[in-house]
Amino acid sequence: MLFKTGLIRGSVLLAGFLTLALWQNLDGDDSVARSLLFYGVIAFFLGLTSVIYQIHDWSFSKQILAHYGAMHVTILPTALLSGFYSLNSFQDVLHVYIQFNLTGLLLFATTFFISKFSRNRKPIKTD
Repeated sequence: MLFKTGLIRGSVLLAGFLTLALWQNLDGDDSVARSLLFYGVIAFFLGLTSVIYQIHDWSFSKQILAHYGAMHVTILPTALLSGFYSLNSFQDVLHVYIQFNLTGLLLFATTFFISKFSRNRKPIKTD
């Protein structure tokens, strides 16, 4: 059931990016269309793996580690193959890997604190 939910989430995101990519391709901007295609693949994987945090039998630590691992086998290779980065040396790849991890950490911390803040807020009573 969760896999189906993730597949739907990812597919909806991918469809949006594919539509934009097709539009750009028809408009003659192949490089933007190609970029949008890779963004769509990344969005698909993000939607697909978002359900990891809905596996209530897993601890939060296990969810984090599973998501982190999934990002390594989906998002990171997509980013490396996308052509977004110059990959002429091992140092270039290492730089992308560090950037990947820093971005992931920033996004995780941001969404974690927003989630924590929104759960702790008390609803405003209106009479």
